[in-house]
Amino acid sequence: MKKTQLYNSRWDKARRAFLAKHPLCAMCQANNFINPATVVDHIIPHRLRVAKTTEELKIAQKLFWDEKNWQPLCVQHHNTTKQRMEKGNKGFGCDENGMPSNPNSHWYQQNK
Repeated sequence: MKKTQLYNSRWDKARRAFLAKHPLCAMCQANNFINPATVVDHIIPHRLRVAKTTEELKIAQKLFWDEKNWQPLCVQHHNTTKQRMEKGNKGFGCDENGMPSNPNSHWYQQNK
């Protein structure tokens, strides 16, 4: 299957137009903060880079270009909160004793 560049001039034009219409970070606004959005995030990850079949590619492209699947975010929310959400919060955080909540953490490897 031919590899295409995801974030090209078509994307840049669409991204700029979306941010002009939606200039504030959606996650900041949900927490009563006002912060400019600089990233257009795909609410449901498109997974274009890992699509292997024609059907997967078709679904991924639909998610990629569907503006209803876009949200404006600031860099901080995109690179932290959203990434944790996509990973299901696995491996992040600690329990009440300060021990990592990820059972595969290196902290637990020494006891095996």
